[in-house]
Amino acid sequence: MKEIIISPSILSADFANLERDIKNVENAGANWLHVDVMDGHFVPNITIGIPVVKSIKQVTNLPLDVHLMISNPEKYIADFASAGADILTFHYEAVKEENIIPIIEKIHSYGIKAGLSIKPKTEAEKILKYLDKLDLLLVMTVEPGFGGQKFMQDCAEKIKIIKQEASENLIIQVDGGINNTTGKICTNYGANSLVAGNYIYKSNNIQQAINSLR
Repeated sequence: MKEIIISPSILSADFANLERDIKNVENAGANWLHVDVMDGHFVPNITIGIPVVKSIKQVTNLPLDVHLMISNPEKYIADFASAGADILTFHYEAVKEENIIPIIEKIHSYGIKAGLSIKPKTEAEKILKYLDKLDLLLVMTVEPGFGGQKFMQDCAEKIKIIKQEASENLIIQVDGGINNTTGKICTNYGANSLVAGNYIYKSNNIQQAINSLR
């Protein structure tokens, strides 16, 4: 069985000590660093943008797993790629259906991985036709926009449908309310990457928290 890719979400880090908190998860064995980009339009919250991603890249060796919870993601692909994103994930709900494949191709043109994310109300069946074009499919198990929400198990059920249709190389990632219990539900369904914020960053032992998700 392949190792589960653990991608701590810096949304739960202390932004006044961001470098320290990035180093903490890096030293504790995290695989990636999950960077939530929110625009106050596609989701109600506003977080960080391109300059912060560029700064983060300079203080970590971890791949930057950048989750664009923004409208018009295609406008910002070049900027995030040049800032240091290694994976760029955009939302199915943020774009027109006919633009999905061109956006995936544009992301790939910068030599980085392309991900597609679905919100809780989006059915898995809607995105199955894109799986062979993607490197990553992100299933949201909370409504995107804020950290610390409760895990929605009915959303995790989508993983089983996606797993049946996906190639072995597809990374099936889950984000929202992930802890050692909900994480196991997701990996049992076939997920191979977990995003966790509060569970890791609010833990008394970050390394133990990361290991418990594997």
